[in-house]
Amino acid sequence: MFAQPRPAWRSGAVPVIGAVATALILALCTVGTSGPVTIVIPSLIGGIAVAALLWGVRRRRADRAAYERRLTEWAASEAVLAERLRIARDLHDLVSHGLGLITVRAAATRHVPKSPEIHEALTDIEEASRHATAELRRMLTVLREPSQAGPRAPLEDLGTLPEIVHAAHAAGLRPRLSAEPLGEVTQGVQVAVCRTVREALSNAARHAGPTSVDVRLCRDGPFVVVIVADEGPAAGGWHAMPGAGHGLAGLRERIGSLGGTLTAEPVGAGFQLTARIPDS
Repeated sequence: MFAQPRPAWRSGAVPVIGAVATALILALCTVGTSGPVTIVIPSLIGGIAVAALLWGVRRRRADRAAYERRLTEWAASEAVLAERLRIARDLHDLVSHGLGLITVRAAATRHVPKSPEIHEALTDIEEASRHATAELRRMLTVLREPSQAGPRAPLEDLGTLPEIVHAAHAAGLRPRLSAEPLGEVTQGVQVAVCRTVREALSNAARHAGPTSVDVRLCRDGPFVVVIVADEGPAAGGWHAMPGAGHGLAGLRERIGSLGGTLTAEPVGAGFQLTARIPDS
């Protein structure tokens, strides 16, 4: 489901060329079979036909370039919108888990001896958390697309990072993962880290081919830092298969929503993706 309809391909060259061709044919039919007009008019008509054809080719190319620009802008906006929806769903899962835990803990104290004030407070907490969870589920129903109405995949966390890195071997990469102790990391940041590594490895496979890639994870004060750097195109020549950059646009949107930054730049013969995500 898209927020905006896909741009349609249209060119004004074809109807104009058709109209000119029709006019020239009618003009040619009116020319007699004798006299100087029979020499001048066909030459003039031929010149007009060639000029119209050249104009039509240039106009069609210009229309095609404009259509490709519109299509690229549309695809980029849809990628950002899709990532925003995924962020909203991930946040729903994170928040609903916390609210569910609050509800369970509050409900578990019903039969514990306590003062009336504490009993009333815990009852209010339980009712408020149940109400908030119901509202979040209603929000998720609005956000989810009809094609995604089935079971949803569990959220990724740092525990799945080795599996993500190992899966890159199937694309011909030689990834190496090094992770420093990070301490406690919030679930939202963990999801962003996994998405960053996935996108970086996918880009390395398309642009550099079967090459070595270093995946480093560390903490810099309040920031969790992810660095994915490849060694450049594989030896023997590699024909890059670049995408449109929409994956990076969506990833930048996700990390930006967490207050972080994402940089993508060439380093030496290779390319490096660096994400700095605050996690106080």
